[in-house]
Amino acid sequence: MTVEKLLEVKDLKRHFNIGGKATVKAIDGVTFDIYKGETFGLVGESGCGKSTTGRTIIGLYDATDGEVLFKGEDVHGKKSAAEKMKFNRKMQMIFQDPSSSLNSRMTVMDIIAEGIDIHNLAENKEARKKRVEELLETVGLNKEHATRFPHEFSGGQRQRIGIARALAVEPEFIIADEPISALDVSIQAQVVNLLKQLQDEFGLTYLFIAHDLSMVKYLSDRIGVMYFGNMVELADSHELYKNPIHPYTKSLLSAIPLPDPEYERNRQRVEYDPSIHDPNEEQQFREIKPGHWVRCSETEFEQYKKDLNLN
Repeated sequence: MTVEKLLEVKDLKRHFNIGGKATVKAIDGVTFDIYKGETFGLVGESGCGKSTTGRTIIGLYDATDGEVLFKGEDVHGKKSAAEKMKFNRKMQMIFQDPSSSLNSRMTVMDIIAEGIDIHNLAENKEARKKRVEELLETVGLNKEHATRFPHEFSGGQRQRIGIARALAVEPEFIIADEPISALDVSIQAQVVNLLKQLQDEFGLTYLFIAHDLSMVKYLSDRIGVMYFGNMVELADSHELYKNPIHPYTKSLLSAIPLPDPEYERNRQRVEYDPSIHDPNEEQQFREIKPGHWVRCSETEFEQYKKDLNLN
């Protein structure tokens, strides 16, 4: 069975000029694909470029170089207003902080219906109201909540409103940019389970951005690991946890706590030292075995294969 390639990111770069002198390479040549119906997890520490990647993919930032193709169409190519509107309906974003991403002066009804209004998806006010109430119930809220304002809700409820807003235009692809990091731990699992439920119900495809590797493993089919603007490893979720190759990935995994006192007492944290890489050898993204990619030099590549008994 052929799986449809929904999103293609090719050598994507986004550089920022700071004060006209220095250049920050927030993302510097990232390449990966996302297939229809899957969840692709993108992880890394704060400042690694993962959120910039998501925002550049959807067009909130212009790409410095590279390509983003959605169903074979260039996302960043010059488009008419009608073409941009059509694209914006296919791809939506859920933001990290529901408090700042929702307009405090608008009712929940108007927040969720904003996309419906822009794309003329409701025939009349009654159809608009009914659609919003259906979306509220879909994300686990009540239709009576439609007349309230964002400040009247908890953080978890506000994120549900943000999810309903994203669903309102019936997208195919959703970028979830650290959607649970601003929530209490007790609420995080509820929101993640809601996202999984919605994916099954509506056939959604996700780019799930986070710094918590354990949560990403639970939700994602494949995972890409970012470090300072580059993707250093990409593999199936289970494969990445079972056979991490890049030293930075090993460092991230070593930091994950487990509910096992004996393990925690003896856990050895692996510190990543980027100076271990020879500056005279070019680092490239190489496929070390089917579906498992790692950023490394040719010398490192041969050593990794030897360590994995692949030679």
